[in-house]
Amino acid sequence: MRTNTQNYFRRLTPAQIGMGFAWVGVLIYASSNSIASLLVDIGAANPVAGGRNAITFTNLLFLGSLISLIPMAILFRSDWTRANLRRLSRRDWGLLTVSAFLSSALTPGLFFFALEHSSVTNVVLVSRIEPPLFLLAAGLFLKERVNPRAFGAGLVALLGAMLMISLREAGGECNFGMGEVVAAAATLSYIASAIVARRALKAIPMGIFSIYRTAAGSVIYFVLIVTLQGPQQFQDIFSPVLLKWIWVYAGIVFVIGQLAWFFALKYARSGDMALASSFSPVAGIIFAMLLLGENPGAGLLPGGALILMAICIGQMKTPILPRIRRWQPVIAVGGFARALAPRPAYCLAPVGG
Repeated sequence: MRTNTQNYFRRLTPAQIGMGFAWVGVLIYASSNSIASLLVDIGAANPVAGGRNAITFTNLLFLGSLISLIPMAILFRSDWTRANLRRLSRRDWGLLTVSAFLSSALTPGLFFFALEHSSVTNVVLVSRIEPPLFLLAAGLFLKERVNPRAFGAGLVALLGAMLMISLREAGGECNFGMGEVVAAAATLSYIASAIVARRALKAIPMGIFSIYRTAAGSVIYFVLIVTLQGPQQFQDIFSPVLLKWIWVYAGIVFVIGQLAWFFALKYARSGDMALASSFSPVAGIIFAMLLLGENPGAGLLPGGALILMAICIGQMKTPILPRIRRWQPVIAVGGFARALAPRPAYCLAPVGG
């Protein structure tokens, strides 16, 4: 006899499950900047020989990526078959490589550079250009209809983030420097990586996508750092203090966070992902306050209220249309099943299936 909880989960659609993964991923990624900065501070307080800090952003990213390959290989080993590999075209391998460069090398590298030159609070607030731009990019490149309500909610959330930044400095002056510019560039890189990932996941098994992207991205990142900054950047990669704390960052961000976001990219609708992402600045600021003791300034309450309002706007439903919507059947696309959302004129859903 099934319990009510079991019946509830059985009634969930793939899109609803994807939305849940999107919220889990957003909360973990919202905490990732604060966790990384906290670990860097711990490394500074425990220097290795020569007074160097072994827990650098560079070492965290590279070593964390390598460690994350272990659980991925266990979870997704069944996807790495000769039959699956033979089905991949040159275009598929090209999408995988581009996604690896954007998501596992360029985007985190830019975000870590921004953290070195700005506060965690400003970095997470600047990244709020992502929700509306992601929706526009999904409509342009993935041929998805943009939900005006979700787009409007993203704009309201962006206004809340701008208000927080502007009120952080004394006298209402916004200190928009190199760190904030690089954070904006990192956000644009992230949007591009998400678009490439959504397109790639329609034809590539999850295991091949996740493992190849992480492994290839780590190699690309290593080559870029050695070329641009020299091999000395990795000289403390096996120091005891780094090996002690890397499991915190790798376990939370790279393993749990990436897996949640992978499943969100695969099943969640773009509007649901954008809505979940809208909550990121509030969660990021709360984590920065709790873990780093940062002061968000006078803009926390009014800016946070706008972001919460954006979430409410995105969740609003008309009283009649939900009753007359008809769900289209689940269809197989590129080796995995996904449910197409109901598609009235304003709904964000793939055009033409």
